[in-house]
Amino acid sequence: MIKKLACSIKEYKKASILTSVFVVLEVLMEILIPMIMAEMIDVGISGNNTQTLVQLGTILIVCVFLGLCFGILSGSFCATASAGFAQNLRKDMYYKIQGYSFANIDKFSTSSIVTRLTTDVTNVQNAYMMIIRVAVRAPLMLVFSLIAAFMVNASLSFIFLIAIPILVVGLYLIVSRSHPYFERVFNIYDDLNGVVQENLTGIRVVKSFVREKFEVKKFKHVSEKIYKTFGKAEGIVAYNMPLMQFSMYCCTLLLCWFGSKMIVSSNATTMTTGELSSLITYAMNILNCLMMLSMVMVMINMARASCERIIEIVDEESSLKNGDTPVYHMENGEISFDNVCFSYVDDKEKECLKNISFHIETGSTLGIIGGTGSGKSSLVQLIPRLYDVTEGKITIGGVNVKDYDLFTLRNEVAMVLQKNELFSGTIKENLLWGNKYASEEEMIHACKLAQANSFIETFPDKYDTYIEQGGTNVSGGQKQRLCIARALLKKPKILILDDSTSAVDTKTDSMIRKSFSEEIPDTTKIIIAQRISSVEDADYIIVMEGGKINGYGTHEELLKTNVIYREIYDSQTKGDDK
Repeated sequence: MIKKLACSIKEYKKASILTSVFVVLEVLMEILIPMIMAEMIDVGISGNNTQTLVQLGTILIVCVFLGLCFGILSGSFCATASAGFAQNLRKDMYYKIQGYSFANIDKFSTSSIVTRLTTDVTNVQNAYMMIIRVAVRAPLMLVFSLIAAFMVNASLSFIFLIAIPILVVGLYLIVSRSHPYFERVFNIYDDLNGVVQENLTGIRVVKSFVREKFEVKKFKHVSEKIYKTFGKAEGIVAYNMPLMQFSMYCCTLLLCWFGSKMIVSSNATTMTTGELSSLITYAMNILNCLMMLSMVMVMINMARASCERIIEIVDEESSLKNGDTPVYHMENGEISFDNVCFSYVDDKEKECLKNISFHIETGSTLGIIGGTGSGKSSLVQLIPRLYDVTEGKITIGGVNVKDYDLFTLRNEVAMVLQKNELFSGTIKENLLWGNKYASEEEMIHACKLAQANSFIETFPDKYDTYIEQGGTNVSGGQKQRLCIARALLKKPKILILDDSTSAVDTKTDSMIRKSFSEEIPDTTKIIIAQRISSVEDADYIIVMEGGKINGYGTHEELLKTNVIYREIYDSQTKGDDK
């Protein structure tokens, strides 16, 4: 796990190493200071030696200044290294997520991925900051202080050797008992982010149904779980400080008691006042080091759960990959489904598509119609390999879709999904998602085909009009037409519209389909719709029911041979007969 995380340090290795180097130098200065002060007390002050006092005082000032400089430098490099590490970690995770299939994303959930990219990375960043600075400083200070203390007075220094094992055992118990709670609390954070995301995404629905109190109650319930779990974890960790302070005060009292007795009984021959002063300073250093180490252990304990969650993202391999010799050119948009079956959970008993077989010539139009849950959207998502078939095969231009390079395949297939999505930015910026090199004339032409240019021209800023996140400041029909225009800018060999004209009126829908037939005759078009009028002019129409093809043919053929199609047609046209 550590090795995998360390890969994200990259160009910040130098800053990390320099942090530790300056920490070592800072520790050396802090070790020298008590020694110099002891000499100043015993030789300069007690011996009334002014010249020695001035010399030692000058050396002391230099050591303090150097220690300050080394501390500032170590802190600066530490901030650079830890922030850079966190930046790379987020970037590496995000890049990995971009390669995920829908199945991989479904496995983690959106809220969980957001928590891992934010809260978990911050925890690891804080732990790394502690490791390269405090975790280097504390052991060095501990070792050097112990050596210096034994050099001053070995018999009194054994007090530290009694306190250290007690602290180590206490710290181990605190860490081992608190870790399970930290693991649990970050999973609850996923639930909290899920509640917030769902609420903000559907805020209009929440307000229209006056469900604010219910949403507040739901949020409070999850927040309460975090509070209780974190409370238990922090309650255990809280024992750390009292344990450290108890040990510190006991050691200090014992040193003062036995040290002062040694000074008085030996008339300052066995131990001097300066030596006792330096020993107390080293005692404070040792116990502070142990306290810092305990803080590092607690931070690492918290970060360990976050590290495990981050590694899950990094280790996850996309279920969709290129073959050994991928095809980088698509000849045409001819599509064939050969006995295709599909299940989201890779379980034959839960297949949502069963034995699907059909053929579409390049440049033709296929209409797909059927009830909710009949498998229409699942069928078209298999074409650009958003999911892979469970059984059978799909070919485009005579090549199995699994043999295409993923970028090549998806670049030649434009999809306007059932749930249209616009991003914050101008209309022009959204359209350029389809083709970042498109000229203004090409954008206008695509918008004319999608019947979007007319309403764009009514905006004061026209194509520079700002679109809010999710396209909340345009209507549903306008959003659909912008998404169609964006797809057309790709100039794809296959265009898939998944119920993408449901929010536009029938006249506009008809004009869009007419422009398709006239302007992009060589593009294979697949139109999923609820309205018969949207597919009746298609070259072929598929009627879906229960994940199977119930009917296949032209509009006239299906009216004669397919009961479901005729029922849908009658229900949608009976009002026109009156």
